[in-house]
This record gives sequence, structure tokens and C-alpha cells, in this order.
Amino acid sequence: MLRAFFVHLSENKSLRNFAEQSSLGQRVSGRFVAGTEITDAVRATQATNRLGMSVSIDNLGENVTNLDEARHSAQLYHQILDAIAANKLNANISLKLTHMGLDVDENLARELVSGLVARAASMSPPGFVRVDMEGSPYTQRTLDFVHELHRMSGNSNSVGTVIQAYLRRSENDIEKLVSEGIRIRLCKGAYKEPAEIAFPAKSEVDANYMKLTKILLKSGIYHGLATHDENMIRQAETFARQEKISPDTFEFQMLYGIRRDLQQNLVKSGWRVRVYLPFGREWYQYFMRRLGERPANVFFIARQLLRA
Repeated sequence: MLRAFFVHLSENKSLRNFAEQSSLGQRVSGRFVAGTEITDAVRATQATNRLGMSVSIDNLGENVTNLDEARHSAQLYHQILDAIAANKLNANISLKLTHMGLDVDENLARELVSGLVARAASMSPPGFVRVDMEGSPYTQRTLDFVHELHRMSGNSNSVGTVIQAYLRRSENDIEKLVSEGIRIRLCKGAYKEPAEIAFPAKSEVDANYMKLTKILLKSGIYHGLATHDENMIRQAETFARQEKISPDTFEFQMLYGIRRDLQQNLVKSGWRVRVYLPFGREWYQYFMRRLGERPANVFFIARQLLRA
């Protein structure tokens, strides 16, 4: 119920406009969003790197409405790649296709994202672009695009995507991606989807997450397991040890500002950790989905406001 409530709020345009423009909204979002400018993202990435963790930088935004917005979004990502190289950051980038104009002009979106992947591939050392997954209407289009990008000359180690364990189709999608050597971030899923295409019960999602985790860990490809669920993490650790899978052949991925204690404990135990670090002015939808995923986040924000 709580998750559905916050997903509903994330789609409220009036509330979004108010929150993103108000000083209160920006202050509240600061726990989960690393500021609004590239310089903010660089500082947060440097701090995270010093703690022994890598980063995936995401300029927040989705569903742009015109070509100029799409081009501006892509230009920001080029600047992020420049900042990663200039500051020698241990970081890659994550982007959404609708932020690159997929709903406005699919050919332009392909051109923009292809340019970013080519730029990342040309870096020294080579960079990496994670094409994020959005709601189910975009699943097949995203996967088709990633397969196409991955097949382009020079791109094979510089582009990957995300699979959501709550979708019933995900095992089949993983098999196709793995067969081509495409790197995957596995998450549970943060969108509201009908039971016909998504597992409705948490226990079913958890079971599928672990089933898919085992497939990924045994694939011989470098993947990311995105979860804050300690039970899922412990099961993955146990499976990796049993199968003699080296800790440097995959990574755990967690969100900026959430379970920082767990992030550090994993690093101290010898596991690789990457922090998904969002920044930008269009933070509202991302923020609301994070509140819906974990009720403890709501109580944390409330305590912070009471202390202010």
C-alpha cells in the first residue's frame, strides 16, 4: 500500500513542480540526491571513492518533451564523462532513454546515446554507460536498443542495462543478454506493474531475484546486484563462496544515502560495492520511488524535518 501511494505521488505533476522548486523540497531530498550540479556529483563521488567504493552517476530526469531538452540532457552527460576523466574518478554513468528523447524522436535518442557510449569507450581507461530500465512500456525497446549498441564496433565492454526481478519475463531477458556478454544490473523493480506481467508478492519477487542472481554470478560476466535487502546479500555471498566465485568478478550496488553502514561493512568484508549516485534538479520522481521502496526512509526524513 505504501509503495503504491508513493508511486502515485511521483506521478503528480503539481506536487512535483512545487517540490523541485521549493527550498524545503531540495533540503529534504538531500539525503538521497547528491546536489543539483555536476560539481556536487564530483564531490560526492570523490568522497565515495575515498571510502573504497565505485560510483554510477545519474543525472536525474525522464520523459523529456522536446528535442532541445534531449540534446541538453546528452550534453550534460558528456560533461559528466569529461569530469570523470579530468578528476580520475572511479565512476561510470547511468541514463534513461526517455531522458534522451526516446518518446520525442527515437532516431535522435539513438544518435545521442550512441555518441555517449562511443565517448565512454574512447576513454582511458574505457568508461561504461548503464542504460537504465523504466516502466514496462519501455522494456522491450530498451533491451533492443542495448543489444544494438553492444554489437557496434568498440562498444562491447562499454554498455549494459538493468533487469527488474519483479517482471515475469526477466529470466528470458537475462538469458539473451548473457548470451551476448552484456553486463546487467539486477534490481527488484520500482514501478507499479500489473500482476499479469509482474510478481505481486514480495516473496515471489525475492525468490526470482535470487534465482536470477545465481544465473548472473555463474555467467562469467561482470554484473551488479542492486539491493539493500540484507537477506538477499547474505544469500548471494553464500552462493558465491560455495561456487568459488571471486569477489572481484561482480559487485553489490546500493543507492546513495541508503544503508551506508551496510555499504561499508561489505567493503570491509572484501566485496566490491558501487553506489548509484543521482544528482540534478529533476529529483522528485526518483525521490518518491525511494520513499515507497523502504518505509524507514519516510521516518528518517520526518526526523530530519523535526530537528530542523
